[in-house]
Parts: sequence; C-alpha cells; structure tokens
Amino acid sequence: MYVVEHDRNKGYGGNQKTCYKTALSRGADIVIMLHPDYQYSPRLIYAMCAMLTSGHYDAVIASRILGKGALAGGMPVYKYIANRCLTLAQNILLNAKLSEYHTGYRGWTRKVLETLPLDACSDDFVFDNQMMAMTINAGFRIGEISCPTRYFPEASSINLKRSIVYGLGCLKTSAQYRLHKWKILHFPIFKR
Repeated sequence: MYVVEHDRNKGYGGNQKTCYKTALSRGADIVIMLHPDYQYSPRLIYAMCAMLTSGHYDAVIASRILGKGALAGGMPVYKYIANRCLTLAQNILLNAKLSEYHTGYRGWTRKVLETLPLDACSDDFVFDNQMMAMTINAGFRIGEISCPTRYFPEASSINLKRSIVYGLGCLKTSAQYRLHKWKILHFPIFKR
C-alpha cells in the first residue's frame, strides 16, 4: 500500500489532483477514481479497465442513471430530479450525450490525465465537472457503464447549501465551455 498525506485539507478537487499526479508518477496507465463511501460497486473496476484498454474509450464513467440503479438503490427522488435536470442542461451546453455528470466513479487513461490542465481546476466539488468538460473539449472519447448504487445514512453526502453551490458551479463550467466554443471568452481550463 502507498499512502500520501496532505499537511492540510486541500479539498475534494485538490485531493484528486494529488492522487492523479501520484498515480502517474508511479507508472499508472489507467486510474480509476471511486468514492470511498460504499455507494458504488467496486466490482466494476475490471470492466471499466477493460473499456479503457480496449482502445475505444479514453475516459469512462459508472452511471447511476443508466438502467434503474439510482432510484432502486435508494437515491432520494429530489436528488434524482436535480441530477436529471442538471445533466440535461449540461448535455445541451456541452453538446454531449451523457447519462450523468455527477458520479463518484470515473476512469481515465494516462493520456487524458497528462493532457488536461488539472491544476487550473477548482479544489472544490466542481472539480469533477470541470474535468469532464475539459475531456469533452479535448475530444476524448467517453464511455459509460451502468452501476448499481446504495444510499444509506452513513454514506457521504453534501448538504443542501453545498449542493446548490455545486449545481451552480456545474452550470457555470458548462456555460464557460459554450462561450469558449463560440470564441467569445477564453478560460484557463479550456486549452486553445
């Protein structure tokens, strides 16, 4: 086991930046990010790795929305509706067709992680969304796999205020992408 310890809390995104850099420095060709709250089935790691090594995909997400995983697993209806509405808006702004952008289970190839300017991203929860928008902007191929999930009191969750801030951050990222594509404004997370 290899452990990296921060001297201070660097936030959700800051933690991922460290993890991705560490994995690459240790020779990883594929990195799977899985939230440690037991909501997602780790049994899909092999399938996700197979998708990434197949040559068909550069990134893969485990979607709670494909199939009936989210609601069957106990996702609160209000979270499901918010996820669907936010995903619809993002698909329109990002000109993409993903089933969701908010999963805590993602896989990346070395090429993606070495290409994206991750240090330009937030250290907060919106990091994942910025990373996905950058992946789309760079033209990387994104695959999806259906993932059963479990919701229970001990599973981590952000409160309503943080959820609203996160949702607004996702919309802001998607709007920035659209403005970038229209060549109206440039943002550091989207390389020219």
